[in-house]
Amino acid sequence: MKKRLLFVVSMLVILSMVLVACGPTEEPTEEPTEEMTEEPEETEPVAAEPVTIDVWFHSGKGEEREVLDEQVTTFNEMQDEVFVNAVILPEGSYNDQVSAGALAGDLPCLLDFDGPFLYNYAWSGYLMPLDDYVSQELKDDFLPSIIDQGTYGGKLYSLGTFDSGLSIWANKSYLEEAGVRIPTSIDDPWTMDEFMDALDALKALDQVEYPLDLKLNYGAGDEWNTYAFSPIIQSFGGDLIDRSDYQTADGFVNGPEAVEAMEWFQSLFENGYANPAPAGDDSFYGSKTAALSYVGHWMYGPHTEGLGDDAILVPMPIFGEKAVTGSGSWNWGLTSTCENPDAAWEFLSFLIEPEEILHMTNANGAVPARKSAIAQSELYAEGGLLNLFVKQLEGGVAVPRPQTPAYPTITTAFKTAVWNIIAGADVQEELDKVAETIDQDIQDNDGYPFPD
Repeated sequence: MKKRLLFVVSMLVILSMVLVACGPTEEPTEEPTEEMTEEPEETEPVAAEPVTIDVWFHSGKGEEREVLDEQVTTFNEMQDEVFVNAVILPEGSYNDQVSAGALAGDLPCLLDFDGPFLYNYAWSGYLMPLDDYVSQELKDDFLPSIIDQGTYGGKLYSLGTFDSGLSIWANKSYLEEAGVRIPTSIDDPWTMDEFMDALDALKALDQVEYPLDLKLNYGAGDEWNTYAFSPIIQSFGGDLIDRSDYQTADGFVNGPEAVEAMEWFQSLFENGYANPAPAGDDSFYGSKTAALSYVGHWMYGPHTEGLGDDAILVPMPIFGEKAVTGSGSWNWGLTSTCENPDAAWEFLSFLIEPEEILHMTNANGAVPARKSAIAQSELYAEGGLLNLFVKQLEGGVAVPRPQTPAYPTITTAFKTAVWNIIAGADVQEELDKVAETIDQDIQDNDGYPFPD
């Protein structure tokens, strides 16, 4: 019995030694708590602030301002990388404000400006070329007049969302009542004789006071005067400047062709065909005391609202040697001082999308700048009421204003002469003053050589 007990005790001792040799016994594991099972918090990345770009826009027609406001809002809401801050400036003093902003080093990233002022801005170093942003495929979709307008010194500096249309709006019922032929093609416009016969026939109608509305209500300082009336000089074979090298206006703006053109223009007032001092804007579409209105695309809305189907477009007449109309309108450029040109291009590329072009042109009646947008436009596609403007732009009828940095001087001098001529001043003397002013400006600026 003692031997068996001793054996058991011995076995227990051995077993305990084995257990100790296997290592220490672990402490009981606690039940996991909610705190213990929570995932470690991840640090939220700090969102980058969007790049802010300032944009200057002229306060033109109310419809244009409204559309741009909508486009800015849409762009800012559709992405969070670029924020557009649009500043609206008065149209009448816009060029002066741009020049003042440039001198102060305070230009925005993106700027809109009337087409012919581009050349002075580019020459002065205010703008940067767009060639690195605009592919050949994109260029090819724009109207040639847009690319032509935006090019200076072989570089592309601007793109517009629309071009302009200039021609004769007519009251169809008045033409039919007066027995006047209604031309429908740029290949068969009114000749000068037909145009003058039409004025006589329309003036004889009881309801007509002055048959031709020339939109002089816009005033002496408006760009309208050069845009509208320089094509008359060009139709007669003259011009505002020698376009072969843009070094002189003498013999061009005051040459015999230009003098003949402006004497004819003066006779429109002397003979009672046009009102030299209209009280308002609506003689064609409101009171209907005018039968024809020499004006552009922007009057599409008032004209069609006032006259309905009687508001029609006829091709630019052949006043002298050939039919000539104006072209060019407000367009966009990136400034050379912009710190974030890529961001500014993002907004500009949004504005020139076909859908956004149509957003604007459906509101202001202008010619869509891109062919792909024209094809989608009820007004401008083949058969549309305003397709004539497209044909004039593409068919060699449209002539841009002089593509020279001297343009601000050219237009200021010519506008002054126009109103003096309307008032009865000697045409040759007035145009001689214009030529002298332009040539002096060119001389003062060493011929405006292309920047390096």
